[in-house]
Amino acid sequence: MSTPTTTDRPAELQPRRRLLRGLPWLVVRQHRTALSCVLALTVLGALWILYQRHELVQMLDAAGWPEKEVDHWVDDSRGYSHIAALLSGVPLVLAVFIGAPLIAGDRESGTAQLVTTQSVTRLRWLIAKLGLLYPLALVCGLMLSAAFTWWWEPHRSLFSTPWAEGPVFDNTGPVLPAILLFMAATGVTIGVLVRRVLPAMVVTFLFTVAAQFVWDEIRIRLASPRMFTYPLDAELPDRFSDAYELDRWVGNAKGELFGWGTCAEATDQAQDACIAKHGIINNVVEYLGYDQMAAMQWTAAGLLLAGTALLTAFVLWRVSRRPL
Repeated sequence: MSTPTTTDRPAELQPRRRLLRGLPWLVVRQHRTALSCVLALTVLGALWILYQRHELVQMLDAAGWPEKEVDHWVDDSRGYSHIAALLSGVPLVLAVFIGAPLIAGDRESGTAQLVTTQSVTRLRWLIAKLGLLYPLALVCGLMLSAAFTWWWEPHRSLFSTPWAEGPVFDNTGPVLPAILLFMAATGVTIGVLVRRVLPAMVVTFLFTVAAQFVWDEIRIRLASPRMFTYPLDAELPDRFSDAYELDRWVGNAKGELFGWGTCAEATDQAQDACIAKHGIINNVVEYLGYDQMAAMQWTAAGLLLAGTALLTAFVLWRVSRRPL
């Protein structure tokens, strides 16, 4: 008969193995509510997009597309405007409700001081925090971008929104994950500087709104515009159906350009005289080609990721040098 040693433990007393342990587990548990809400919003949003795509495909098949031409079937009645609003709101939600309070909340409640006095350095504590936020932003961005791209890409001619505008450009390809990472880093940085939760959330909200207007101006400057000249009385060739028009002029044989409305608002007789006076013979269009979209999106993602890296480096430096 053998007697159990003091080192033996009953099976029911053995500790359960966790996927996460230590500080990462503590961070996930601390923010489990926000984490669950954002993941649920992402999953429901992706499923909504897939449902809308399925409905669109069913309708197009019934209409005989692509053999039969169909114009702008993706409109408000297809839920597109609501989905575009959802995708545009995800960066705001992530930055304001998770990024801004991530550090500021621990500082305000005293959790940061408590954790860093338990054999945990400030740098390790911050890395654990960012190790939750950045993968969350990346996963959400990849899921939503993949679903929306799958809906938009094969049916882009049916969308009323041009490809170079925010609802499409910012929510397809690598741009949406990069935007989420940048806005998450922005929220964290503002929280570190402001140190109080509510002011940090307000400042982050205002910054996010202002950044959207700035980004609208940056987006169309990510590639060099092209020019195309064609006869005054001719129609723009069909190959430019995917082009994003930036500006339009009329021109003469000398290469001089005049505003598109220079003669357009006059009566027929006065219009002919105006055209003859300036020697106008051509239409001139400044545009971005659809073939430039991929390079523009990767350039945009690169800029946003560089901004994320700079903000993260600043936060790491600031937390490691300043008392909490």
